Amino acid sequence: MLAVCAHPDDESFGLGAVLGALSDQGTTARVLCFTHGEASTLGETRRSLGELRAGELAAAAAVIGVEEVALLGYADGHLGEIPLDELARQVDEASGQAEILLVFDEGGITGHPDHCAATAAALLAARRCRLPVLAWAVPDTVASTLNAEHGTSFLGRRDAEVDLVIAVDRYRQRQAIACHASQSTDNPVLWRRLELSGASESLRWLRPPPGTEATPEHTDDSPGFDGRE
Repeated sequence: MLAVCAHPDDESFGLGAVLGALSDQGTTARVLCFTHGEASTLGETRRSLGELRAGELAAAAAVIGVEEVALLGYADGHLGEIPLDELARQVDEASGQAEILLVFDEGGITGHPDHCAATAAALLAARRCRLPVLAWAVPDTVASTLNAEHGTSFLGRRDAEVDLVIAVDRYRQRQAIACHASQSTDNPVLWRRLELSGASESLRWLRPPPGTEATPEHTDDSPGFDGRE
């Protein structure tokens, strides 16, 4: 599996529980991250933020069980200005022997343009390579609560729009989040989202595997990628 992300911490804050669950079941997981996250306004450091976050990403990926990280140097906050074909080529080059791509849901979970661009690039590459694309989604109830409590702009999904609900153990995800100290120390929205999400994550097929209909399937098991990359 190749997870396609926009920023360091996306692999942990968003995809961490899913990547950890699949890694535990024998899936070879790799991450492609387009930017160093240097434009973040969270946390302050005397070091270069982009340099610091690159180190945080490497540490977090090891905790989650990700075997390889490809960190590119596109400008944080400007992915939407890059030709989609160029970004898709980066996904294609990083995909290697991957059998599936993992991304943020369409709409970027929070509407962030970089998240949207990363997902769009993965979808374009997947169409060319005929790869399935699985998206991490936020349930509508969780999104609505966060938006009401914190004035955020989470884009939630109704039950009918979700294809898989998997059980997750957030212990390893929380360890990975701790590696991103520059972004997680003062981040109440993140901790509230994890609290509201409990021990499950919702997933949607943006591009289903051949012969698979993207219909709601609620299960306590993993999506069934044991031993796959």
